[in-house]
Amino acid sequence: MTQKETEHEIRSISSFIRTGLFILSIVLIASLSVAYGQNHLSQNAAVSTANQSSEKKLPIYCVEKKEKKIALSFDAAWGNEDTRKILRILKKNKVHVTFFMTGGWIETYPDDVKAILKAGHELGNHSENHKQMSKLSLEDCKSEIMKPHEKVKKLTGVDMRVFRPPYGDYNNTLIEAAESCGYHAIQWDVDSLDWKDYGTDSIIQTVLNHKHLGNGSIILCHNGAKYTADALDTLIRELKKKGYSFVKMSDLIYETDYEMDAEGRQHPKKAED
Repeated sequence: MTQKETEHEIRSISSFIRTGLFILSIVLIASLSVAYGQNHLSQNAAVSTANQSSEKKLPIYCVEKKEKKIALSFDAAWGNEDTRKILRILKKNKVHVTFFMTGGWIETYPDDVKAILKAGHELGNHSENHKQMSKLSLEDCKSEIMKPHEKVKKLTGVDMRVFRPPYGDYNNTLIEAAESCGYHAIQWDVDSLDWKDYGTDSIIQTVLNHKHLGNGSIILCHNGAKYTADALDTLIRELKKKGYSFVKMSDLIYETDYEMDAEGRQHPKKAED
């Protein structure tokens, strides 16, 4: 082989190697790009899933209302000594409210359940055993909700639609369970603190001067608290003096086409442009 032929052969081999390295580089870059893209998509999917799972679901604390409408509610989990007195005061003042009852209370005081309904008040669900429901599984939450539901259905023929979690304790699982059972989860924005047994005047002043008291407020009381019945007549009259009218919970909230803000205030859904 002549020197010229040898140089030509070397140049051919060199060119082949350079071409091979170039192709290899392209393949490597493409592989890295695909790998990066897949990893980026996985990260985005993970972030999206995390955002969805971390989205806080809220019960209804209060409702946006133009009118001065409020809902007075009583949790019934123990005792009934004052229930009939409360019903007489409500009748006298022509006020209708919502009673949230536990399964045990329903079983123990079936005549009071019927009396509440007969007087035109709303029957609400307060769980079967008054547990901290944020610690329960989805299925256990559903069971806690549906047991008192079936008891009231059998006793009165009524399908309850509003549910208040015991202790005001909730999480996403509880809200989802309530919704799947056909319920709206209800909290409150005005706590009378009657359960602290500070006296009748304390209950009245706590509600009347509460910073959140306003249109669409939900007031929390307990039928078994020591001073509630004694404070009730004055409390209703003073709230009426402020211009408020009383409605049952299902007449205060929006059943459909609503939105919730970060404070748990329910708003009618805005029409899309």
